Amino acid sequence: MKNYNLFLKEIAEKEGITLFGTCKIEELKDLFHQEIKENLPSLLYAISIGYRLSNGVLATIKDAPSLLYKHHYKSINWLLDQAVEKIASVIQKEGKLAVAIPASQIVDWDKQTGHLSHILIGQKCGMGWIGRSGTLVNAKYGAQVRYATVLTDMQLEVSSPSEGSCGNCKKCIEACPAGAITEEGYDKKKCMEKIKEFARIRGIGVGICGICIKACVPN
Repeated sequence: MKNYNLFLKEIAEKEGITLFGTCKIEELKDLFHQEIKENLPSLLYAISIGYRLSNGVLATIKDAPSLLYKHHYKSINWLLDQAVEKIASVIQKEGKLAVAIPASQIVDWDKQTGHLSHILIGQKCGMGWIGRSGTLVNAKYGAQVRYATVLTDMQLEVSSPSEGSCGNCKKCIEACPAGAITEEGYDKKKCMEKIKEFARIRGIGVGICGICIKACVPN
């Protein structure tokens, strides 16, 4: 009998993927966009994949996102999208249903959310814990990973959710130019206001920052 977890992980790794995990998603489905909830009720499993950001590119971020980071961010989103499409295609060839969820697609502009939270899926798939900045923090790579998701009805062995915390680390609090990260939590409104400001920088033009991402490296 084919080990589908290993089979799909090998496909992901051939695409350069750094992290791979699986989980069941029943308790998260109420948080999904209606396109998924209403049309794809049989998708009970998720595959989370992560692609590590470049240390060299992150080094170019100072007090605002750099042009290199903008290109890198878009390139990695594209690579993740290609990888989840290939994984979904392989699952379909095995006679099962699968849907690739893009790494970065806004479907609710008021709430600035996508079809689902890659962060919540990743946490349940064992990729890391949700840090002070609202990002997924991996024990090895910190927040320096981008994620995408495949939903499927293929029965998979599930990963264990990650255990961990930011502890006494306050690197992201000290780095955040918007004051959006505090001991009390993450203020998405403040973060988005700063991101919109950065988007107006000539050559940037997209909603990115990267400052807290650069700062989040495990001790």
